[in-house]
Amino acid sequence: MLRFPTDVNDNKWTLNNYLSKRNLVQAGNVRSQLQQIMERNRIPLHSNFTDPRSEAQLHENIRKALLTGFFMQVAHWDSEKRAYLTVKDVQPVQLHPSCDLDGKPDWVVFNEFVLTTTPYIRTVSAVDPEWWVLCYEFWVSSSVF
Repeated sequence: MLRFPTDVNDNKWTLNNYLSKRNLVQAGNVRSQLQQIMERNRIPLHSNFTDPRSEAQLHENIRKALLTGFFMQVAHWDSEKRAYLTVKDVQPVQLHPSCDLDGKPDWVVFNEFVLTTTPYIRTVSAVDPEWWVLCYEFWVSSSVF
């Protein structure tokens, strides 16, 4: 695995590894934000990739962090309507054809809403509805609202 140099101004390293310095700095900023969200919500940080259980926990923690940031961009599957319903507006939507989820999870968090002849949600991750309830309670009880 490539390690980002400690000196972020090392243009030679990024050029030698065919990487964009700007995008690496942006990725570092996103990582810091996710870490702050996880710490604020007492979600343990894991980075032991040799243990498959740790990797599964890492993926779960990332989905929890995404849900915390996008807690109002959640949809659940409605079998009668054969569509996902957004939690915020109860609007029927479909997964965008570019989504690559295994099956149709019951609950998803999404980043993009695409309106064409069919309303789609894109950039989607499966979530547990109990996580959403915890996020909702956190945001409603905080001074943000």
